[in-house]
Amino acid sequence: MSAEHTEAKHGNEGPRTLVVRLDSAGDVLLAGPAVRAVAAGSSSTTLLCGPGGAAAGRLLPGVDDLVVHDAPWVSLSPPPADRDSVLALVDRLAAGRFDRALIFTSFHQSPLPAALLLKMAGVPWIGADSEDYPGSLLQLRHRRAPYRHEAAAALELAEAAGFALPAGDSGALRIRDHPDTAHLTGEGPYVVVHPGAAVPARAWSPPRAAQAVAALAAAGHRVVVTGSPGEEGLTRRVASRHALDLGGRTELPELAGVLARARVVVAGNTGPAHLAAAVRTPIVSLFSPVVSADRWLPYRVPHLRLGRQDTPCANTRARMCPVAGHPCLDSITDEEVLGAVAALTVSGPRPDRVGRKAVA
Repeated sequence: MSAEHTEAKHGNEGPRTLVVRLDSAGDVLLAGPAVRAVAAGSSSTTLLCGPGGAAAGRLLPGVDDLVVHDAPWVSLSPPPADRDSVLALVDRLAAGRFDRALIFTSFHQSPLPAALLLKMAGVPWIGADSEDYPGSLLQLRHRRAPYRHEAAAALELAEAAGFALPAGDSGALRIRDHPDTAHLTGEGPYVVVHPGAAVPARAWSPPRAAQAVAALAAAGHRVVVTGSPGEEGLTRRVASRHALDLGGRTELPELAGVLARARVVVAGNTGPAHLAAAVRTPIVSLFSPVVSADRWLPYRVPHLRLGRQDTPCANTRARMCPVAGHPCLDSITDEEVLGAVAALTVSGPRPDRVGRKAVA
């Protein structure tokens, strides 16, 4: 969006603000309430995000412009630290003439590499959660409350910087809108199973996911299996002859539409679970204890958590399961899955969520 369009939209009051969230789509979605608070008090709001979060950033209300950078200190598959790309980012940010910036990070990340680049770009005021001594890099060194949910922690940082949600905004996750995806799913009610995750330790093994889909189908549910481009082999195996396979057929806006029409979504701790929360669909959360449930469970939406939390992998942040048999998730029984789906299932069609803007 151009600067002229931004000024026409917001007027000239308030600072030009940069918000930073350099992680994945789910992380960007969790920053959504904080971004809306910033946008309510800014003349323009630009999001600096990683390539994995760009599609989610385009869905966030309040974002006027997007800058994408693959940060070598954040990415799961980090690029080499490259002087030319860093200086190009600094020049682009300097051209934005930002008055303020807020750096949103997970509890275990440091905001200081990003803060240094923003200072090089001439941003005069920067706020972030930081356990490390920031020197002159931060004008607001905020301390997040222990075990605070990531969405709540980001909003509290924004509030500490003087930004507040507008009246009537509940602070739940939200996206701008989503398309009607009946042409992909058909018109009847269905349950979504999303078997993949960027971090394999946070998802069922493929055989366990396939078994769950078969059990849901045998119990009378119409099942839709979703997956990102590149996960077609996984979704084909999991769906088998029991479910509709949409693997690779949805970009993030279309996936939002599919999730919005579902009665319930069964997913691990991954971006599509947070996207389901943003469109208000109940979630059966297959939650591996490699990270804290307090920080990452589906936010402000009906959900039930399944999974053993007392396994040796707890709080290790492991990407690959370090325990034979993946017991934290693969030990979940079909009866537990069916019971959770039954407890959360919304009866009847859901026309209120089809092709319409989600409301706070």
